Amino acid sequence: MASVYITLAIIGMFFISPVLIPALFWGVVLYDFFNSELPPGIEQPLKLRFFHSLLITTMVTGKILEKLGICNDLTILRVALDGIPPWRDSKLLIKDLTVDEVPLRIYQPKSPPTGKRRGILYFHGGAGTFGSIRAFERVCCYMAKKCNSVVVSVGYRLAPEHPYPGQYFDCLCATLYFMRNLEEYHVDPGLIIISGDSCGANFATVICQILLNARDLPKVRAQVLLYPGLQGLDFHLPSYQQNAFVPVLTRKMIIYFCFRYLNRKPTVWKDVLQNCHVPESMRHQYKKWVSADLIPDEFKIRGYTPPKPTSYKPEVHEAVKEILEATFSPLLAEDSIICQLPESYIVTCEFDVLRDDGLLYKKRLEDNGVQVTWYHCKNGFHGILAFFGYGIFSFLSANEIMDSVVNYINSL
Repeated sequence: MASVYITLAIIGMFFISPVLIPALFWGVVLYDFFNSELPPGIEQPLKLRFFHSLLITTMVTGKILEKLGICNDLTILRVALDGIPPWRDSKLLIKDLTVDEVPLRIYQPKSPPTGKRRGILYFHGGAGTFGSIRAFERVCCYMAKKCNSVVVSVGYRLAPEHPYPGQYFDCLCATLYFMRNLEEYHVDPGLIIISGDSCGANFATVICQILLNARDLPKVRAQVLLYPGLQGLDFHLPSYQQNAFVPVLTRKMIIYFCFRYLNRKPTVWKDVLQNCHVPESMRHQYKKWVSADLIPDEFKIRGYTPPKPTSYKPEVHEAVKEILEATFSPLLAEDSIICQLPESYIVTCEFDVLRDDGLLYKKRLEDNGVQVTWYHCKNGFHGILAFFGYGIFSFLSANEIMDSVVNYINSL
């Protein structure tokens, strides 16, 4: 009987969709107009608002379908954000394989190597709950061609089906496989780069920290971190305030996806937004590393108000304690670890809630004697690389970020 109801629901959605979907989209556009901000200086605000409205429409549609018992809401979001697959590039050899249940896609230039190539591992973004190899195919193809490198895109398994911290284990598994098979891919063991965007940059950071203890493996030459999210301690840093309502990742959405990633109901999300999940002892311990006082004044010009003190709530801490672990928050790693890390390349975007995570990590690395090259995209926003390579649907800043990454990698 349940299958009959689901079939009827699908038929109903099919017939009313010519009315429902456009009405839902324009309702979201109207909602978005009053509930998001596009500050002066952000790139192509109308295009961004359009894409953000599509994202919210997809999320709402997913919730409706989940209520009807048709599918999980994340299923719809994943399909939508997978994007349109590009034509296979005739200048690249592209191979798919699976290592211990972790899908990999390996991109290699077809031209015969004149010497050993660089090896680049890439972990895609998506809050650990969406995103895919396919969604970032254009980014990886571009790096493989422009850097004359072997690029390994890692399709780590997604939460909540594959629970946290499984994504880190998958990324580590892929990294170990690649490092132990460099000869097969004609890769120079002295030129291994570990990279990622958003939560993928978080994974890259953690993997680099873990590999410090692997004496039987080649040393990582560099880590490339594109608008990384690196801490769950303070959601009131200047960038979290300034960009709280800026698409495509608002401050509330960060907390929402944290709960989805951990497979928890977001019953205390408002308390987490107010940092009520952090014990006073921990705030004091890590203030030397995570504090608005460490953010340069030039990044407070758009406005910053020191938050009022909030009370620690043990029940809130218990609900999300994982986000305070060094795995989830690699910015909190000890100096003894940070000082051993490889040369780093960090990209931050001005209109990104996670901007200050990147700035704070840059400072920590530099304070510990690690060489850092920093690229700040003054009119960029979080997730901008998801639009890279889509022609008129892309953003100029995404091209500029990718060119800066390519130039850096080629300089190694």
